[in-house]
Amino acid sequence: MEKRQQQVLYDEKWKKFLRRTWLFRWIPFVDFALAAGSMATGNVNENSDFDVIVGARIGRIFTARFFAVLSFGLLGWRRRKLSHKELASDQICLNHFVTERSFKLSPPYNDYWEALYKNLVPVFGSQEKIHQFWQANEPWLGEKINYKDDLRHLHRTSAWKKKAYEWLLSGSLGDKLESWLKKIQVRRIEKSLKKFPPGFEPRIRYGNDELEFHPDTARTLNYL
Repeated sequence: MEKRQQQVLYDEKWKKFLRRTWLFRWIPFVDFALAAGSMATGNVNENSDFDVIVGARIGRIFTARFFAVLSFGLLGWRRRKLSHKELASDQICLNHFVTERSFKLSPPYNDYWEALYKNLVPVFGSQEKIHQFWQANEPWLGEKINYKDDLRHLHRTSAWKKKAYEWLLSGSLGDKLESWLKKIQVRRIEKSLKKFPPGFEPRIRYGNDELEFHPDTARTLNYL
């Protein structure tokens, strides 16, 4: 009975999550989005959030993050707190952005990352870009199979306004915006790092090719 109840909860959360993934089609410089965390592994509870790995364009990762945070935040769908309790329930957690230069997960690898990456679910983006992502991780992960037929991959093309924004911000104007957004975000990230209590083992990266925010990795190290 308990297993059945968890499966029902898992299905209901997926329905809610998929009703929100259309927004990725409108966010400039986002090439794909993959469901991660408990939504990918199936280990959900009532307070589970929706972790997402976002593939961003090279040279525009801070711009992509800004528009993603802004868009999901305005709709009230973005997770804002570090709490794993009710404040995070059903909120989209934009905690990992990568570009082609950082598709391969940085070591150390462990059972948690292997279980997670093997079960990532595409929810937006072209199959070509997503395939490149998995190819980059094959050396340590092995081949990802059957993802092309996943029915949860509802959105594969970008909205025309997204393409228009990308064209507008593809040149020097976009370069200046990226530089400005990087300064602001790095400043906020480094300020927030000072607030972490003793005992946290953060897996945090913030650079031109990867933005990763996993403040407490204790649960990942003890996953299996």
